[in-house]
Amino acid sequence: MSALGRSIEDYLELRRALGYKLEAHSRLLPQFVEFLDQQQTPVITTALALEWATQPVSGSIVWWHQRLAVVRGFARYLQAADPRHEVPADDLLPAKFARAVPYLYSEAEIERLMQAAGAISSPLKAATYQTLIALLAVTGMRIGEAIGLDRADVELAEGRLIVRRAKNGRSRELPLHPTTVDALDSYATLRDKACPSPKAPSFLVTTTGRRLNKGTVWHDFDRLRRISGLDRASLGRRARIHDLRHAFVLRTLLGWYRQDLDVEAQLPVLSAFLGHVHPSDTYWYFEGAPQLLALAAERLERIWENHE
Repeated sequence: MSALGRSIEDYLELRRALGYKLEAHSRLLPQFVEFLDQQQTPVITTALALEWATQPVSGSIVWWHQRLAVVRGFARYLQAADPRHEVPADDLLPAKFARAVPYLYSEAEIERLMQAAGAISSPLKAATYQTLIALLAVTGMRIGEAIGLDRADVELAEGRLIVRRAKNGRSRELPLHPTTVDALDSYATLRDKACPSPKAPSFLVTTTGRRLNKGTVWHDFDRLRRISGLDRASLGRRARIHDLRHAFVLRTLLGWYRQDLDVEAQLPVLSAFLGHVHPSDTYWYFEGAPQLLALAAERLERIWENHE
């Protein structure tokens, strides 16, 4: 392994210690170093970084931008010890990212997804996907957090679960409603009967007893989405599994407005529940849903009337 190859390991270890997962970095940086080795140079230059980043030539400007950003961070790390390394400027390969517009599932649509999952031929797979969809809908967890749960993390007697594989390495505890506890307990009973010798400690398992794979879940969810009629062009957007998190935020906000609670004061609670470091991070999940805007406008009118 070259010196740059060893530096990759040190760089990733340092940043992961700060809470970053760096899945793309661990895949792309070895490719970049291999490219430098082919050029027979141990030093990063802006020209070589650009040449590598703009591969393949058919790639999008956004993909090139992401590749160069991975190199930029690594070059900045190396330059601290060896000033020969050049750090590509931030304004090279500029790209505008279009944030995906979430689809806000109704309760009826979530129920249709659950029914589609229940029709899967394998009883264990059907139960696993029903449990996964329901868990995402009632907790607002990220998909990676849900499939990352181990059996020991789901403390049904205490009515809570522990998220240990959260974004940026943070952990948190989530209280569970009694109905959710009952549903998880029923799934665990079926799972243990159908798969008495699992190959992974995960709470949610595949038919072979392994932990769910995120890519496979996305693929299977797309099929459930089509079966449920959630791929119609009339939706105006593609319904994603991550949108269950957005729908959870919407339902929570609607509940607070209907209870006439101080929404602004409650935001830190919601942020902590979602695993966000700052309440401002939660604003990304606020969408102008008609029902939410109507309740906000109604409250504003009451405030104005009280001040007249």
